[in-house]
Amino acid sequence: MFCPGFVTIAQPQESATGRRALVIGGDKNYPPYEYLDDNGQPAGFNVDLSRAVGEAMGVPVRFVLMDWSRLHAALADGTVDALQRTPYSNLWLREAELTPPHTTINHAIFARKDTPAVASLEELAGKKVIVHPGGSINDILDGLGFEKDLIFSKTPVGGLRRLALGEGEYAVVAMLPGLFAIEQEKLDNIRVVAKSVTSQPYGFAVIHGNEGALALLGEGLTLVKQSGQYQELRRKWFGVMDTEAFSPRMVLRYAAVVLGPLLLLLGGAALWTRSLKRQVDQRTRSLSDALALLRDNQQQLVQADKMAALGVLVSGVAHEINNPNGLILLNVPILKKLNAEAMRVLDEVYRERGDFPLGGGVYSRIRDKLPRIVDVVEESAQRIRRIVDDLRDFSRVAPASAHQAFDLGEVAGKAVRLVGSSINKATSCWRLDIAASLPPTWGNAARIEQVVVNLLLNACQALTSPDAAIALTTTVSDDSKAVVLTVADEGAGISPEDLPRVTDPFFTTKRATGGTGLGLSVSAGIVKEHGGSLEFASEPGRGTTVRLVLPVAARETP
Repeated sequence: MFCPGFVTIAQPQESATGRRALVIGGDKNYPPYEYLDDNGQPAGFNVDLSRAVGEAMGVPVRFVLMDWSRLHAALADGTVDALQRTPYSNLWLREAELTPPHTTINHAIFARKDTPAVASLEELAGKKVIVHPGGSINDILDGLGFEKDLIFSKTPVGGLRRLALGEGEYAVVAMLPGLFAIEQEKLDNIRVVAKSVTSQPYGFAVIHGNEGALALLGEGLTLVKQSGQYQELRRKWFGVMDTEAFSPRMVLRYAAVVLGPLLLLLGGAALWTRSLKRQVDQRTRSLSDALALLRDNQQQLVQADKMAALGVLVSGVAHEINNPNGLILLNVPILKKLNAEAMRVLDEVYRERGDFPLGGGVYSRIRDKLPRIVDVVEESAQRIRRIVDDLRDFSRVAPASAHQAFDLGEVAGKAVRLVGSSINKATSCWRLDIAASLPPTWGNAARIEQVVVNLLLNACQALTSPDAAIALTTTVSDDSKAVVLTVADEGAGISPEDLPRVTDPFFTTKRATGGTGLGLSVSAGIVKEHGGSLEFASEPGRGTTVRLVLPVAARETP
């Protein structure tokens, strides 16, 4: 059945066991996640994932794909039982229940080639920006006060097409759908000016009260991930994006290198000279391309390691925490107002009738405590928000060239806040000693913060008992030319034969528990870029000490 604005793909209403089909809604134009293919059939990563979840739970699935703007109403009026790509935004957290995230989508800033580049969302102030209405980017830019400059487009394709035709100055859309749109629509005057400016988790959503569908989708998603089918789907849809290694230009280049010796045998002296010059030019270009590719791969390894660290940090946080925290922050101002009005009434009763019992005590003793109770609730919710902001800052990709003077003690304090829950779980003997007035060092604070987080997580994972201690200290070197951060643990230690290899790529002693062997390798590369060093000392059974040494910033740094 085809209707204006949406497409319904009919499938069996009941399985062999008589179970009713689960109707799942999605966006009909959001490749490669969910879209209608050339035959009008649902396709994409989310579509295959929903089918896999249904198969895992023995429930048939029927898809209803429509314009994104209609999905909210479709869920509310029961046209669909669930939505397969729902952002953790203020709108959806109020209106629906969400499963744990199944996908994290990175957003990028796009611009015409003649438009100046920007590096962050904050730099879009005063610019005309095309966004998706009701999404997470809409929420973020509203929060930054940019709402009057926003231009709304229903789809990434439509938004980039309008940008290419001269409307607006920038567009902020999901990176992969944006790249698909540029290629398919041949929008040659559009480019990416800032990658991964923010990352947004997405999950399945059901209407409030539909606990059965929520439990079915959550359990099915867990089964699909445990079976390995989830990773197979990711490889299917996202594992073929890197085609640069087999580009036609590279094939022609190496073909020329192979044919070079034959040309030398057939040519004369003049042809020999020309052929030799051509080979030198080709090798020079090849080395330049290889160096650029190496930089890109290193940046991807840094981001992959950061995402792995973030996964460890948030793995124990259930999705139910996010919904009430947003509601708490929305309702605290109302509670403050109600509390103030109630206090006026209670004060009048107190003046007229004297003291009276209230809340297990008497009013005169708890009167001054009532406003503070509401303040504590608000402060706690704000603390949750600050922790989330720290995580977002940590996971943001920062260019390696963005160097400035920073305080290593402040970076260490921020890293400790990020991994505080992991430290508290790992040990009851934690010591933090940050020296006052450390001289500044020069570099990228976010990348050094990543190094400190990796060192702390490694220390937590090395402990064999909560009674074993971890200590982090900062100080100045004896010659005052460097600042030193030390992380010491009383864990299992590292064997002498493994110690020289701890910074080798892909070397790990924790492969059985999911270790990738990239953490210390990437960290050592970051420290080397900053002109510093990582020094390891360890004794099996006694623990490990790691010293991060960074040079003090020169008084006049270019």
